[in-house]
Amino acid sequence: MSNERKSLQFTILHDKQIKKFSVYGFLKDLKFFEPYLLIFLMSNDISLLEIGFLFSIREVIINVFEVPSGLIADYFGRKKELCACFVFYILSFILFFFSKNFFIAAIAMSFFGMGEALRSGTHKAMIFTYLEKMNWQSEKSFVYGKTRSSSLIGSALSSLIGILIILKIPSSSYIFLASTIPYILDFVLILSYPSFLDVKMVKENIPITQMFVILGKSLKKNKNLRHILANEGLFEGVISTIKDLIQPLLQVIIIGSGFLLVATVSAEDNLNIILGLVYCVINIVCATASRNAYRLKKWNTGIFWINVFTILLAVFLAIFGLPTQGVVLTIVLFLLIRIMQNFRKPLYVDQLDEYMEKSERATMLSIASQLKSIVVIFLAPIVGYIADDKGISMAMFFLAILVLVLLPFTLLSEKNK
Repeated sequence: MSNERKSLQFTILHDKQIKKFSVYGFLKDLKFFEPYLLIFLMSNDISLLEIGFLFSIREVIINVFEVPSGLIADYFGRKKELCACFVFYILSFILFFFSKNFFIAAIAMSFFGMGEALRSGTHKAMIFTYLEKMNWQSEKSFVYGKTRSSSLIGSALSSLIGILIILKIPSSSYIFLASTIPYILDFVLILSYPSFLDVKMVKENIPITQMFVILGKSLKKNKNLRHILANEGLFEGVISTIKDLIQPLLQVIIIGSGFLLVATVSAEDNLNIILGLVYCVINIVCATASRNAYRLKKWNTGIFWINVFTILLAVFLAIFGLPTQGVVLTIVLFLLIRIMQNFRKPLYVDQLDEYMEKSERATMLSIASQLKSIVVIFLAPIVGYIADDKGISMAMFFLAILVLVLLPFTLLSEKNK
């Protein structure tokens, strides 16, 4: 790396607004309930199939509002939309606190989906806008990797704090109330962003219906854009479907085998401690992967690595489908899958930005997330049903076959660059 680029990266890391972007991600991922969400839902007599439907409900809401949210951000301003998203998140956490059955959980998940739809793609577009203003476009993957790693560090710290909370509170539902605090702080942080990041990327007199038409034409004429969006939808959709299955899987293994990490506490508290530590380790390692993803481009292109990670996803899922699993193998496989995801994400964002128009950024990023939602909508109930009926390992094997079958339609080509 040249001294000039090192100097530029040093300047970027010490820029006030770049630090705010990182703090935003850090606070956003302080979801103390995350390592225990499935366990909490199952404790309320909600089956894995019903949990699959809950995830589908969340993704349907995201899917319905995803593209309109991107258009709203580009049309009315991004700061306003981000502030609104945190209001929906906070309402969701409060409803989860009162949740005792599938119906209330479904309403809570719907509010969470609204928050996700309003947020998705908008903050990334703000980062791109800022980099352009500062003439730092060449460092997109570097900056995105750094800000994403801050999010993952937040997740890691969240897991440790979550252990302390879950062991002390009278009921696991109180962990949702604790999660409202960082989200209130993030709401205040967004208000402090400079006004030029609230830029409206289209003229006020262009009807939103016309923007849909313009968007359709962009996808129709841009083959590269269609391919990378399809790849992203499959990869992220599959991982979103399985990433929290480690909770019931470890529950069965740990409680069934009598494994105790801390001999002085109950099996249930041991499970809570192990889950918190596992999520902490995964997020620390993933933060390192995200921070260093840009280095992979020294060895080969972003397209090459995106393809490699897609193939490896199928391989790891197939290994997960083996009939015998232990605590160590289960944790290692989940760790490898999450590391791949976080190596891949900054490379994908960088590659996607090469294919889209500047004025369509928030909308295109929302479409990418929407495709992931479509995959989850269909897969989550199917995987939940297979996990309930045949076991989680068989559900993983099903996903491995699916990824392999779809490889010809999702691998990218260097010739199409």
